[in-house]
Amino acid sequence: MKKIAVLISGSGSNLEAIAEACRANRINGKIVCVISNNPDAYGIKRAQKFNLQSVVIDHNSFASRTEFENKIENSLDNYDVDLIVLAGFMRILGENITKKYFGKMINLHPSLLPKYPGLDTHKKVIQNGDAIHGISIHYVTPELDAGPIIAQGAINITHDDNIESIEKRIHMIEHQLLPEIINEICLENIYLDVNTVMYNDEMDVTDHILINYDE
Repeated sequence: MKKIAVLISGSGSNLEAIAEACRANRINGKIVCVISNNPDAYGIKRAQKFNLQSVVIDHNSFASRTEFENKIENSLDNYDVDLIVLAGFMRILGENITKKYFGKMINLHPSLLPKYPGLDTHKKVIQNGDAIHGISIHYVTPELDAGPIIAQGAINITHDDNIESIEKRIHMIEHQLLPEIINEICLENIYLDVNTVMYNDEMDVTDHILINYDE
């Protein structure tokens, strides 16, 4: 059973989806620690709900990003984690930490990468009149939101949509797809070979699959 660390900054709804999946044995792994850079994150309360070990590493308490990331590394190494999941973690991680855990660290991003890396993805979708939007799960590299893509989930956008309605629908597919991908990684059905995402031949997914949840 793989040991999972989840890094959060906010409400932790994806943390709860992962924890629920672990409790229901839908993930062949367990969350051994939750790390938040925000001491006021509601996700800490979600962690307590599931009796998960949580660590607050407030980036504001450190003189440099290097010191902050070194503290994160120490926690991850202390728990001897197999997989690190950035689930709403709102800090950009530097080259040293991303290279150290390359192939063991994944990120959930609310856009169909390579479109819209960074922030305000829902707003950009509306402003540009996009017909489709979604999420990407990818391995983390030093370049922001640019690592090898594992899987994507899409929704159709209509003229009636606004940021709130899009966010609600995006959360729904995040909560479904992220635990599924975590489980496949824990089962070693998905892994990284140099810079290429590899899939077990028996899996239903293929390289860089795009699932439209509205079809």
